[in-house]
Amino acid sequence: MAENEQKPEGPKPEGQKPEGQSLEGQSPAAEEANTPAVAAAVAKPEEEGKGKRWHKGRYRDSRRHQKAGELVDQAKHYDIAEAFELLKSLPAAKFDETVECAVRLGIDPKKTDQLVRGAISLPHGIGKEMRVICFAEGDKAKEAEEAGAAEVGSADLAKKVADGWLDFDVAIASPDMMKHVGKLGRVLGPQGKMPSPKAGTVTPDVATAVREFKAGKVEFRTDAGANVHAPIGKRSFSVEQLADNATAFVEHLRGLRPAQAKGAFVTKVVVAATMSPGIRISVIDGGAHA
Repeated sequence: MAENEQKPEGPKPEGQKPEGQSLEGQSPAAEEANTPAVAAAVAKPEEEGKGKRWHKGRYRDSRRHQKAGELVDQAKHYDIAEAFELLKSLPAAKFDETVECAVRLGIDPKKTDQLVRGAISLPHGIGKEMRVICFAEGDKAKEAEEAGAAEVGSADLAKKVADGWLDFDVAIASPDMMKHVGKLGRVLGPQGKMPSPKAGTVTPDVATAVREFKAGKVEFRTDAGANVHAPIGKRSFSVEQLADNATAFVEHLRGLRPAQAKGAFVTKVVVAATMSPGIRISVIDGGAHA
């Protein structure tokens, strides 16, 4: 072999640091799972004598979740009242769990003209008062304050958010404030808090928007898997309240069907509490069970 010719490197010994990389675990981006979304996590090596680190999703291995899973027939389509009666009978957590409804839509999520986005005020609310901020000036700012906005401002509020302050649930903006809010896309976009006309969060009537979202108006949009999901109440709600909210949500989605969508639009509906397995609801759409 020639002197200048290098020998191919063999496999590095186990545990040796690859060139330019760290041995410590790195957190990958959150998985874009179908519902409910579960963030993936990579744990650093545990020191001897210390317990394993808990991460989201580990509750699925708990005895409570396993027992609940045995009570739910994953192959069955439950009537809506039956589904919520079953959900409320499952082993409960030590807190009032949020109940979520996830709907799979018959659209192509890669085509922007088929995406579904909007907001809805549910008949019985969602059991939580939302923290709302508003981008407005002058009389509109005063109206937003009177409506109950937690923070109101313009360029000053935009700077506060840009610096990392995200202690709110919904952001409302008057159209003339988009010159400030438009710069916050990289901050608010990943949080799902960016004001949008389609979601009703960019509006000249900021006072009404603040009151509605503060009372629990639900904002939703299609994810990469063609799913739309939203909270529809708390486990402490009655079966009738949960059924009314779920029905209102699904019917509202049907009214937003894009003209380009073909075939059945609502293809699957699942409800679940924060720490319960999903329960599939029987819904007729286009002559087929969803």
